[in-house]
Amino acid sequence: MRWIILDTETTGLDPAQGHRIVEIGAVEVLNRGVTGNHYHTYLNPDRDSDPGALGVHGLTTDFLSDKPRFKDQADDFLKFIEGAELIIHNAPFDLKFLNAELELIGRNPVTDFCSGVTDSLVHAKTLHPGKRNSLDALCERYGVSNAHRALHGALLDSRLLAEVWLAMTRGQDSLMIDTYDAPEAESAEARGQLQDALSLPVILPSAEDLLAHEEYLATLDKSVKGSCLWRQYETTK
Repeated sequence: MRWIILDTETTGLDPAQGHRIVEIGAVEVLNRGVTGNHYHTYLNPDRDSDPGALGVHGLTTDFLSDKPRFKDQADDFLKFIEGAELIIHNAPFDLKFLNAELELIGRNPVTDFCSGVTDSLVHAKTLHPGKRNSLDALCERYGVSNAHRALHGALLDSRLLAEVWLAMTRGQDSLMIDTYDAPEAESAEARGQLQDALSLPVILPSAEDLLAHEEYLATLDKSVKGSCLWRQYETTK
């Protein structure tokens, strides 16, 4: 399972108004482990950023003037995401910019190069309806430190989102540890040994435990003047 956690910074809000991407950052997660492999580039958009966008990322026209253009980085970028599932916070925003850049150079949409796209914002809203689900809010909720995030940066935000995404999805797939093993450790024997090491012991209750449990249930029965929910569950099993 290969995920690419991706983020972009742009000159404004809408590529239809001529706005462009100024930074792409992407982090590789393989088998729920951050590998350390990443993609990052600044891009010359051949235009100024809107004041609002500049206030978010701080990438000035002067700073970007000697950076490569998207067409010069497209092959490396597409090779990095090839075959992976993209994890993007508020994915429609980044996708419309990436697809606009690809269209300008006569290339197919980004979804033709990856295995799919998951919007982590939609997932967060499902888990935490009615709550703030910005990246900053999720970092606070899941204990991911973002103290060093004075301005938005595509690579920094991708790294933060990778930690948040792993925390949000922990336990959904397996109880495996969030680390990536090198290919030589991926043999059937090694996987079997790891699964054995992670097997949870089954501890049966003693006679004293069962007696204490029965006394507790009797107390619950008395408090509800009937059968407590546990008794009702036992009769339906």
